[in-house]
Amino acid sequence: QEQLVESGGGSVQVGGSLRLSCVASQYTYMGWFRQAPGKEREGVASIYVSDGYTEYADSVKGRFTISQDNSKRTVYLQMNSLKPEDTAMYYCATSRFLLNSPLRPGEYTYWGQGTQVTVSS
Repeated sequence: QEQLVESGGGSVQVGGSLRLSCVASQYTYMGWFRQAPGKEREGVASIYVSDGYTEYADSVKGRFTISQDNSKRTVYLQMNSLKPEDTAMYYCATSRFLLNSPLRPGEYTYWGQGTQVTVSS
């Protein structure tokens, strides 16, 4: 059973930055997802551990960056130029398999407990 440990959420004003972290023991893909009240969970960013290939949702391209530190078994999500619509619970998730759609929540097996991000204007 994989246990993911997330950290880094909080409250910021519009235009601010936050960095989320997720520690996992082993994974082939790690993704960051978010879910706002009343909305479906959506993929934000993903990273393929083997070569660092990344994918992003259109809504966060140019503002968010996913990266990894393999020595620490940690994946980061740097979030800049935050907007009120970025407010959500953010989850990291991992898969030990190759994925067809790395931003699709159903592709992932293990999930973190979530960390809240609130952006106020």
